[in-house]
Parts: sequence; C-alpha cells; structure tokens
Amino acid sequence: MKTLLGLSLVGVMSPAMAAGGFETDVLPTAAGDLKITFIGHSSLLFEFGGKVIYNDPVGQYGDFSKLPKADLILAAHEHGDHFDPETIKKIGKAGTKVVMTPLCVGRVKDGIVLKNGEETTVDGIRIEAVPAYNLVHMRSPEVPYHPKGVGNGYILTFGGKRVYIAGDTENIPEMKKLGRIDIAFLPMNLPYTMTPEMVADAARMIKPAILYPYHTTDTDVSRLQPLLKGEKGIEIRIRRMP
Repeated sequence: MKTLLGLSLVGVMSPAMAAGGFETDVLPTAAGDLKITFIGHSSLLFEFGGKVIYNDPVGQYGDFSKLPKADLILAAHEHGDHFDPETIKKIGKAGTKVVMTPLCVGRVKDGIVLKNGEETTVDGIRIEAVPAYNLVHMRSPEVPYHPKGVGNGYILTFGGKRVYIAGDTENIPEMKKLGRIDIAFLPMNLPYTMTPEMVADAARMIKPAILYPYHTTDTDVSRLQPLLKGEKGIEIRIRRMP
C-alpha cells in the first residue's frame, strides 16, 4: 500500500484503472472532472470537457492503441523519450493540434511552436510554456543535459485548475514565479533531471496541492516522502509509471 506523508493512500486517493491497464485519477474542477491517465515515463493522458490531451506520447512507454485519439498533443522537447513523431501520427486525427518547441519543427505537421514565456489557448485550454533546464547535471563540463531556453515545461489550465508538467528540469529559480499550482508533475531521475532532494526543494517553491513524481525511471520514489514530512498542504501521489 502506498503512503502519503505517513498516511495510507486509500479511498478517493487510490487510482482507478483505464483501458490498457493504466492507472487513472479523476479530479474535480469548476468546469467538470479532469481525468488523468498515467501511461509511462512522461507520457500522460488528460481528458477534460470532451477533449483528449496527451503529454509526451512515446510508443515505448505504453500501448496507445487502446487509448482515444488526440485533440491536443504536447511535446516538451526534441529528445526521443518526449517526442515520438510515429506515435503522434498514430494517435492523431483530423484537426489534432501539436504544441512543441522550435527544435521539433519539421518532424510533424501543423505544429504550434512555443518558446519559454509564450502561451496560447487551444480548445479553451490555456497553455503556458515555462523554462525547463539543468543547472547542475552536465553531459560534459559546462554542457547541461538540457540547456536553458531549449525545452519547455507546460502549465495547463483546466476549469480553473493549473496543472504544471515540468518537463526535463531541475529545481530552477523560475519555479518561484509560476504562481498558484494545483497539480504538479515533477521529474525525478538521474543524471537527466532531479534527485529526490531537488524535487522536495522544487515542491517547496511551487507548493502544489497535489504532487505526482514522474519521469522517474528506476528512482526510489519513496525517498521523497520523508523529505517533505511536515510540509503542510502538499499531497504526494505515487502512481505506476513504468
């Protein structure tokens, strides 16, 4: 049984199951329920107001054939574990919109390009592109795995709820300026993103009502819970993200 800051995750906090055996949560908003399906790594599915939104759909992390076609797709950056043109094509349909970074251009059709600090609204959903980068972890001396200004995190607004999908990032100072965050997805794996200690620091800056660790690979996610012990108002939810 999973735990939340020493409390059992039972009842309404326990995930349901979607087609394909993926765990799902359903969260209320002022404009109806938001359903979140946890596919794997950074691949997520949001269903809201009759719309289907995917974040970083990548075929190696799940069978998308049993999941609905996309109205909107987000790609955090050009790396293969976030941006998979073949899967985007498979789950796309007439009118599917793809929000992506400049380095993804040319690999899928009809993309909407956002840089850090830019925003757009698609099907009534506000999408804000925010910085995602490394300060500490380097591919080689002075060459970060994710340079500043290249990749995006995204903040989506669903019925007044602001959902932050951080992308490949560390606990960067820009997190202090994100404003109210209701739900946060924070990456936790080395050497590409954050240690549990970095995630805990990011959570203290963001103060989300619900925190989902994601992009965890083989990281022991249980290490996060004692680091945030006593931090009021942050609910940690651990979901299966193979």
